[in-house]
Amino acid sequence: MYIFDLDGTITDTNGLWAEVDREFLARRGLEPDMEYQKVVERSIYPIAARFTRDYYHLADTPEEIMAEWDELAEHHYRELAGLKSGAGALLEQCRREGRPMALFTACRPALCRLALERFGLLELFGHIVYAEEVGLEKWDPRCFVELSRRIGARPEKCVLFDDNPDNCATARKAGMEAVGVYDAYYANRQDELRGVCSRYVRSLEELLT
Repeated sequence: MYIFDLDGTITDTNGLWAEVDREFLARRGLEPDMEYQKVVERSIYPIAARFTRDYYHLADTPEEIMAEWDELAEHHYRELAGLKSGAGALLEQCRREGRPMALFTACRPALCRLALERFGLLELFGHIVYAEEVGLEKWDPRCFVELSRRIGARPEKCVLFDDNPDNCATARKAGMEAVGVYDAYYANRQDELRGVCSRYVRSLEELLT
């Protein structure tokens, strides 16, 4: 089973979340610092919302924070998000070869579907699993064990394609193979990504045959 991440792997959307954070906080006269960014970038939506409320002592509820994030991000996913180079061609190649594919993402379900429908990719995946619905962070090994259960594939039969070194390292711990995909958002962690993955590519075009 080939398992693809969305943001930063298939779509060029990692940077937009940093912009969403900046705009959300700017509306309140605040700005993100390094500690805040480090936590929210590796947290699923509900946990990130609770952390944001507590970290900045906001009156907003987590539900209100998530709704505002959705509002800010929707335009990006509907109109501005682009595919990473080679992504569409690789997914189509996998379809032609009869390879089963799943999508595993920390993106909000509605936003994920917007992007997949926009690029005509929704029907290519036999399974779409949202970390938010699993209820575990993607850096938690239990998350990938549960993912394997949901898609009906043993970890040793799975290959993860992801741009985040933490996710790739966790997938390896769970028994999966991992292909590291370069994304500018993690440019300063590429040596780490190479070290934890069985293969590293600067572009998905390198995987086309």
